[in-house]
Amino acid sequence: MKILALLLASTLSIACASQSQALVRIANDRGGLIQRYLDRYDELKGTGQTVVIDGLCASACTIVLAKIPSGRVCVTERANLAFHAAWDLGAGGRHITNREATRMIYSMYPAPVRSWISGRGGLSPHTIFLRGTQLQTMFPRCYLDAAVFLRS
Repeated sequence: MKILALLLASTLSIACASQSQALVRIANDRGGLIQRYLDRYDELKGTGQTVVIDGLCASACTIVLAKIPSGRVCVTERANLAFHAAWDLGAGGRHITNREATRMIYSMYPAPVRSWISGRGGLSPHTIFLRGTQLQTMFPRCYLDAAVFLRS
């Protein structure tokens, strides 16, 4: 009986470990260098993992929407995407809009996201936020219940 209980416990442990590795959670990502995110999401794309956006995903972080298939991205009620034009540092640390990088990133986003951005005047130095009901109409909702995400 003890062997059976041990075997069952081991099986459940392995199953839980597999499930925990099947998700990547984004909760407070302010973005950064575009190339780093392109590389990161290219690697993630090949893993088959689901991406759960459960908080702020800003700037270059939003490239996740372009690189990971929409069917593998879900959003919680706390998901908050922040978009703006790509920029380079100029003299004196000023932000100078990089139009080529901005066009590239914009063209990579899924059509509903591009449409939403266009409806707000496009990508500019001003940050725009996609969250709540508008976001949940574009991507499947995921729920946090006892530390387990489920897709609806």
